[in-house]
Amino acid sequence: MSIRPLLAVAVAGLAAALVLILHDRKPLRDLVSPVAAVVMFVLVVSMAPRVLAGGSYGLVLFEILPGVDFAFRVDALGLVFATISSGLWIVASVYSLGYMRSLNEHAQTRFFACFATSLAAAAGGAFAANIFTLVIFYEVLSLVTYPLVYHHEDDEAWDGSRKYLVYLMGASKSVLLAAIALTYHLAGSLDFVPGGLLAEVGASSLVLTVVYFCYLFGFAKAALMPLHAWLPAAMVAPTPVSALLHAVAVVKMGVFCVLRVVFHVFGTELMDGLGLALVTAYLASFTILMASVYALTRDDLKARLAYSTVSQLSYIVLGAVLFSPVAMVGGIYHIAAHAISKITLFFCAGSIFCASGKRKISEMGGIGRRLPWTMGAFFIGSLSMIGVPPASGFVSKWYLALGSVEAEQFAFLVVLLVSSVLNAAYFLPVSYVAFFGEPNEGQGGVREIPMVTIPLVVTAVLSLLMGIFPGYFIALAEGVVR
Repeated sequence: MSIRPLLAVAVAGLAAALVLILHDRKPLRDLVSPVAAVVMFVLVVSMAPRVLAGGSYGLVLFEILPGVDFAFRVDALGLVFATISSGLWIVASVYSLGYMRSLNEHAQTRFFACFATSLAAAAGGAFAANIFTLVIFYEVLSLVTYPLVYHHEDDEAWDGSRKYLVYLMGASKSVLLAAIALTYHLAGSLDFVPGGLLAEVGASSLVLTVVYFCYLFGFAKAALMPLHAWLPAAMVAPTPVSALLHAVAVVKMGVFCVLRVVFHVFGTELMDGLGLALVTAYLASFTILMASVYALTRDDLKARLAYSTVSQLSYIVLGAVLFSPVAMVGGIYHIAAHAISKITLFFCAGSIFCASGKRKISEMGGIGRRLPWTMGAFFIGSLSMIGVPPASGFVSKWYLALGSVEAEQFAFLVVLLVSSVLNAAYFLPVSYVAFFGEPNEGQGGVREIPMVTIPLVVTAVLSLLMGIFPGYFIALAEGVVR
C-alpha cells in the first residue's frame, strides 16, 4: 500500500486549482504548471525501481459495490503511460506558455487549468486498479479536454468540439457502459487480473465476443476506424492542445484502455481461443494503411499529423494482439516512442504558425531557412515516425516486425513495411518543401521564438536518446509481457 499514486494525481489536480486561484497574478500562475509537472514526474519515476523488480503499489480508497472499489494499482503497463505523460507535461507546459503568449491568446487561465486537470485524469487512468476507476478518469479526461478543443470559440471550433464530444461520450455512454455491466454480471468483479478477468467465467463465445467489441469501440479514444473522425475534427484546437490530444494524454488513454482489456480483462488465451486477436489485428492493419492514405491527401499540416496519429495508434493495438512476446513489447514501447516523436511534430507545427501564420504545407516553401531549429526538429520527428535508426520509432517498428515473423503472421509484416513507405511519402515532402522549396513572399519577419523552439528541440533530442537508450521503457514492456 502506498499513497504515491494518489499524490501523483493530486499534484496535477492541485495545479489546476492554483491556476484558477492565481488568475490575476499571471507570473505566479504561469509557474504553477511547470513546477507541478516536475513534481509529478519525480513521484512517478520514484515508483519505477519496485515495479521494474516485479512489484507494484496499491491503494484502495473506498468500495462502490461488492467487488468494485475506487482503487489505484501501479504496475508496469501503467508506469509506461504515466512516465511518458508526466515527463512530456514538463516540456508541454513550457511550450504552452510560449505559444499562448506569442499569440496573445484569450482565456489562458481556463486553458492552463483544463490542461493540468487532463494530466491528473491521465495519471488516474494509468494507475487505475480496475475498470470502474479507469472509466471514471477516462470520462473526466473527455469532459475536461472539451473546453480546450473549443478554445477559439468560433464556428469551426464549436463544430469540431461537438464532434469530439459526441464521438467520445456517445461511445462510452452506450457500448462501453454495456460492456462494463456485462463484465460485472459475468465475473462479479471489475478488477484487472493477470491472464484475464473473464478467462474463467464460462460464458458463451457469443456473449464474450459482444463484450469485447463493446470495449474495443467503446474506448473511442483509440481512434480505430470507423470511430476516428473526432480526432482530425479536434485539430481546431490550439497546437498545444493538439499535442496533448495526440501525444500526451487523450489518444494514449484510448490505446492504454484497449491494452488493459486485451491483457487484463480477456487475456491472451481467451482472446486467441475466440479468434478475437486476428480480427483485431486486421482491423488495426486497415486503420494503419487507410489513415496513411488519408494523410497523403492533406495539405494542412495539423490535419496530416492527425491522420498520422490515427495510423500510428493502431501499431500499438496490432503489437498487443499479435501475441508474440516481441511484438507485444514493441507495441507497448510504441506508446512512448510515438508520444515523444509526435509531440515534437505538433510543437513544430505550432512554431511555424506562431512565427509565420502558415498552416498549409504548400505555403511553407523555404521556411526551413528562416526556422532551421524548428524544421530540423521536424525532420528528426519524421524519421522517428518512419522508423529510421537511431530514432525511437525504429526500435518499436523493429520489435513489431520481428514479432510478426515470430508469430508467423507475414501479412502484418507487409502492413508494417508498406505503412513505413507511406509514412515517408507524407512526412519527407514537408521537410523538402521547407528547406528546398521556393520561398513565399512575406517571410522577412519570420524567426524562431525561443520559448516555443527550445521545448521542441528538447523533445527531438529525447526522441533520438530514447532510440539509442530504450532500456527503461523496454524493461517496463517486458514486465507487462511476463
